Amino acid sequence: MKYKQLGRSGLVVSEICLGTMTFGGDGFWRMIGMQDQASADDLVKAAFDAGVNFFDTANVYSNGQSEEILGASLRGLGLPRDEVVVATKGYGRVMTVAPDNASDAEKFEAERRGKARNISGLSRKHLFDAVDASLNRLGLDHIDLYQVHGYDPVTPLEETMEALDDIVRSGRVRYIGLCNYAAWQAAKALGISERKGLSRYQSMQMYYSIAGRDLEREVAPLAMDEQLAILPWSPLAGGFLSGKFKREGGGPNDARRAAFDFPPVNKEKGFDIIDAMTPLAEEREASVAQIALAWLLHRPWVTSVIIGAKTPEQLRDNLGAVKISLGEADMEKLDAVSALPSEYPGWMLERQGADRRGSVA
Repeated sequence: MKYKQLGRSGLVVSEICLGTMTFGGDGFWRMIGMQDQASADDLVKAAFDAGVNFFDTANVYSNGQSEEILGASLRGLGLPRDEVVVATKGYGRVMTVAPDNASDAEKFEAERRGKARNISGLSRKHLFDAVDASLNRLGLDHIDLYQVHGYDPVTPLEETMEALDDIVRSGRVRYIGLCNYAAWQAAKALGISERKGLSRYQSMQMYYSIAGRDLEREVAPLAMDEQLAILPWSPLAGGFLSGKFKREGGGPNDARRAAFDFPPVNKEKGFDIIDAMTPLAEEREASVAQIALAWLLHRPWVTSVIIGAKTPEQLRDNLGAVKISLGEADMEKLDAVSALPSEYPGWMLERQGADRRGSVA
């Protein structure tokens, strides 16, 4: 296991992060995972024993159950608090009864806008309430990395950044990060922090996989320029890159994609990518999933890849990716088959002899 600094901070995290979205299984989250406490304990222990020091959850995962179970695992296993980096997120509403589908979730957002209810978002009130609730569920006195789970179009960014800075100064949070921002939103937030002398975002938790490279257009160049850590979520594209799905159709009935076909994937192109990864996996006596994860670990802007596992076997397989070495020719082959189509202004920058960071090549 290798370790890297998180953004510009002095915090050091493992190149693999154990995501705990599968812990719990309340309401909608049953489609993703239903790990009970004993199963979660096994996964957390196996990850820690393999060198993982980074664990990620969110207040909305199973309506708070994920935080509760992760916190109980850390305490029950007796993991040294100073050796563990705990990350969670705030934005969404933790509900007593979860919505059964996306349309219900949309209704909650509409309700918030229509009645000005402070049940979600990135306002000072909600963030202060949410971080205290997360600390209570985790059973911790501080959170190492507190991430906003999305962009709030209702709350001014200045209010959000000032609230996050106050939370850091209170000692309840050590560092802050963002999730699922557009590049311009992240750049604006960084500008506010610099101008006002506030705590800055150190990380960007974003969807990124060899089958979904969209962030390379704007987000990755921003991250490299501003020294932001990119933490890819769903690195196997919701299980699509596990190698268990076939072009002609079919796949395991218990796979996450069988019930929850997300994130969106161009499946025809995706199968071309799998076809390219398969011989590389066979040469190394590895799995296709390990090649997909190793490709991410070789990207210069990636700090830590967030993996999720339902079983110890899946976890062991995913952890094995850190031992996979891909040569220059291997990376060129995989980059070519998964390449993004050219778009403006990228093709103009290339024509002008400049890279995507705007510098002369």
